[in-house]
Amino acid sequence: MSISSDGATVSTTTGGTPLSADRIKHLEFIQAIVTRLGNNSFLLKGWVMTLTAATLALSAGRLSWQIALSGMVPLLGFWFLDSYFLRQERLFRALYEAARTPDSTVEMLSMNVGPYLSRVTLAKAAFSQTLVLFYGALLIAHFVVVLVVR
Repeated sequence: MSISSDGATVSTTTGGTPLSADRIKHLEFIQAIVTRLGNNSFLLKGWVMTLTAATLALSAGRLSWQIALSGMVPLLGFWFLDSYFLRQERLFRALYEAARTPDSTVEMLSMNVGPYLSRVTLAKAAFSQTLVLFYGALLIAHFVVVLVVR
């Protein structure tokens, strides 16, 4: 990637048509959103691990299967929220992909992900391999504690 002396154009990495400075700024804005959504998802996973560990420890300590069972409610809520963040991230990645070419039809500095909504559903995000493995393992841990304590 190279910047001209006036900073108005930037060459693409493939040596194709140069991108305008506005197009580059647009891509930076989209990338900042994707980064923020990824960070939110990471922080959410930290919170759910802490909450799950506390719930399971309390349940095992008091020999109460009700506590372990009630801990599944916030776990499912966190799963939904993490699915939302993942969907939003995928939507903005689709916008980035559409906006990264010099002949893009995406409006300059637009953050409208509407055209990609049918491509990226919440169900696809919720049941992605990574979320199913992460939250599924935590749900199984809750069920095991419920069965052992009962």
